[in-house]
Amino acid sequence: MDMIDMKIIQLLKANSRTTSSEIAKRVILSVPAVSERIRKLEHEKIIKQFTLRLDRKKLDLNLMAFVLVSLDKAEHVAHFKELVLNSDWVLECHHIVGEYDYLLKVMAQNTEKLEIYLSHILKKTAGVAKINSIIALSTLKEEA
Repeated sequence: MDMIDMKIIQLLKANSRTTSSEIAKRVILSVPAVSERIRKLEHEKIIKQFTLRLDRKKLDLNLMAFVLVSLDKAEHVAHFKELVLNSDWVLECHHIVGEYDYLLKVMAQNTEKLEIYLSHILKKTAGVAKINSIIALSTLKEEA
């Protein structure tokens, strides 16, 4: 990867629908050269997918929380991972080091809906020993 590839990635991060023609103008290359670079970035799995970013507030998902989860036994990990991967509530899940095992980024309409997720789904999941929730008041920076 060189500086031109990095610039292409920056442009696609800003808007994944940016055309090769638009990118070519910005990086001063031909359209076929840009298309080939993008193809190589995809082939090398540097670009994993092209996606979209939704305005969660317009979807009535006004509350973001970070939930720390501690599991009691390693035998519950597979079930917990399955629950997280199939959950529409969870945007991100990170295996972490420290007092807790996982950090979840969760979206909900409001505190009442978050309580439903925490009390009626997460706490009742086999192996979940302890949770701690942190509600975000605002977001200064968030990247995909």
